[in-house]
Amino acid sequence: MFVNCFANESIENTVNRFKKILSLKGFPIYKAQKELEAILSISEGDFQNFNEKRKQSILDFHLKNNSNYSQFIKKTHYNTWDEIPVMTKADLQKSLKDRLSRGYKASKVFVNKTSGSSGHPFIFAKDKYAHALTWAHIIWLYQQHGIDMNSSFEARFYGIPKDAVGYRKERLKDLLANRHRFDIFDLSESNLHKFLDLFKEKPFDFINGYTSSIVLFAKFLKGQNVVLKAVCPTLKVCITTSEMLFEDDRQLLENQLGVLIVNEYGASELDVIAFENPKGEWQLNNKTVYVEVVDDHGFALPHGQEGNIVITSLYNKAHPFIRYQIGDRGVIDENSTAKNPILKSLTGRTNDFAILPSGKKVPALSFYYVTKSVIEDSAFVKEIKIMQKELSKFTIQYKAESELDQIQKRKIITAVETYLEKGLDITFERKDELDRSKSGKLKQFTSQLDS
Repeated sequence: MFVNCFANESIENTVNRFKKILSLKGFPIYKAQKELEAILSISEGDFQNFNEKRKQSILDFHLKNNSNYSQFIKKTHYNTWDEIPVMTKADLQKSLKDRLSRGYKASKVFVNKTSGSSGHPFIFAKDKYAHALTWAHIIWLYQQHGIDMNSSFEARFYGIPKDAVGYRKERLKDLLANRHRFDIFDLSESNLHKFLDLFKEKPFDFINGYTSSIVLFAKFLKGQNVVLKAVCPTLKVCITTSEMLFEDDRQLLENQLGVLIVNEYGASELDVIAFENPKGEWQLNNKTVYVEVVDDHGFALPHGQEGNIVITSLYNKAHPFIRYQIGDRGVIDENSTAKNPILKSLTGRTNDFAILPSGKKVPALSFYYVTKSVIEDSAFVKEIKIMQKELSKFTIQYKAESELDQIQKRKIITAVETYLEKGLDITFERKDELDRSKSGKLKQFTSQLDS
């Protein structure tokens, strides 16, 4: 059900505690929420012109105030937006102080680092107003599904730093943000039983976290014949993020959690990029960023065509993200408008391709889909991961209580030969736990080929 929090009480009155914490840390959240309300009030007819002005404004600012960006862009005038060079993560792998705009210091802005899931980790910065707008936008998105960040109790399925200082810092943030963090680095059955016990004891309002970890927990619940909503009746919604959500996994989550599943797509250096609205559409963020799908030469593609996703951060003056290629591919829905853009599909990362001995280049997800469709006929297989060791050698790692038998392995090899290519050398490795990144994400495909 759509919950319009703005209709019942003003945005100023709903998240006082959370806003006070942000405000004390120097983030002007009150001002940011007023600007967000103004953006939301702009009509469909005026939104295109409004967007054009914002794009030009942030471009002009960085051309005048960011020497690193001026050197990157080379020219000071372009006839069309398509002509502006696309930035990649590799372009940003230099000292942060060399990338900051004039008048901004690292000590006076929000500084963080990406997870490196694309293979290009880097430190980034947002000015405090831009970061406050990000939070204003997230608060608004969550309110659409009945989540009030002032009072709603979150079950958080995220990673956590293992060093003492980082660990204590995250735990303090969890306490202030009214959330309990589940340790996704230990997804053993004994620990999953502890997760379930916590849901029986604590009045969680929503789950938020990495898709693969929540899916694994749902498989455990299925094995226990438990619907989570039945033992935690306060639970309202589950927000999956940071990893692909496959349709069969969504169905599993709906069945075993017993609540609405909302899929989020975002980037720490930017904002939430797309978020499922109450209609079930993957609504693109046009409040704080400008999202394009472009071809390999940086020219915007018509809606309905697949291409590289590039994003412009419209308010971040501390650090330029202008036509920034995030590393994903997707399709914008043909029925999108300037006021209401919809992401039709997210088709995978630009660098996630498997190179086959024949020279054929296939999206890694196609390899993963084929394997997953067969391997999950076995209910005891919890997670899978594909690794390309050499051009013709692939290893399928899987988390399971026992080994796959020869018939099951033959099925998988046959499926791969049918849909991809014959003659591949496929080996299987059963693992008690699959390796995750430092942030806790599970990368479904990894190539060890020299790029």
